[in-house]
Amino acid sequence: MSKNKLNLTLPPGSIEPVNVVSPSAVIDTEWPPREKPQMTLTPRNTTFNETVSVKSSPVNRHSTLVGKTSIEVLQERLEELGMDDTQRKRMEFFLCQKEKIGELTDDDLEKLGELGAGNGGVVMKVRHLPSGLIMARKLIHLEVKPAIKKQIIRELKVLHECNFAHIVGFYGAFYSDGEISICMEYMDGGSLDLILKKAGRIPESILGTITSAVLKGLSYLRDKHAIMHRDVKPSNILVNSGGEIKICDFGVSGQLIDSMANSFVGT
Repeated sequence: MSKNKLNLTLPPGSIEPVNVVSPSAVIDTEWPPREKPQMTLTPRNTTFNETVSVKSSPVNRHSTLVGKTSIEVLQERLEELGMDDTQRKRMEFFLCQKEKIGELTDDDLEKLGELGAGNGGVVMKVRHLPSGLIMARKLIHLEVKPAIKKQIIRELKVLHECNFAHIVGFYGAFYSDGEISICMEYMDGGSLDLILKKAGRIPESILGTITSAVLKGLSYLRDKHAIMHRDVKPSNILVNSGGEIKICDFGVSGQLIDSMANSFVGT
């Protein structure tokens, strides 16, 4: 058994060595660029011959960039979210990685194993071959009309815009062979329910830390994106070896399923 920075006992083999790049080495480069590229979601091997683009909400860059570097602007935006210095540096590093990855495709992802299943899909551990980054890939099987595929992909915009210390990071999504693939940050400590099964009992002080992180994540979703998490439970609370606590599955998969059902009403 190994322990992470929260002093939680994790299952054997759940944590793999990860090549860590200093955030400062990434931050020295100019990021984000003045004109943020689109996140392009391209259907593959289907008759849906359109490219669906998802953009973040517009930002008044002209007023914020005057007399400031890109990093200073990024730091100010992260400070507005109430994160401490360590959390902001981690988020800056994650966003730099996300920007460099660009468009995701099925050919770029190597399957490493299954992490779990539920809430409308199966979650796989994958490696992004161009970058070597380990990700969690959620597969949601769909057989729907092209117009509904477009609607579903647009709903993934909410994931693209959620950048917070206690929300699992989102790299991108694409449609391929009847499945929506959602690529997310890999949390090597697993879910809280798995930790509970292995450890049996978690000290009150650590539970307090977990509760605080979850509440901050829920507040962020509500205040910044008007999202109410519909399924808060231990399996949707993830931990990594760095001691970070993040929530996942905050209704997006449910929204996809609901949108499918609503689209067929009256047909």
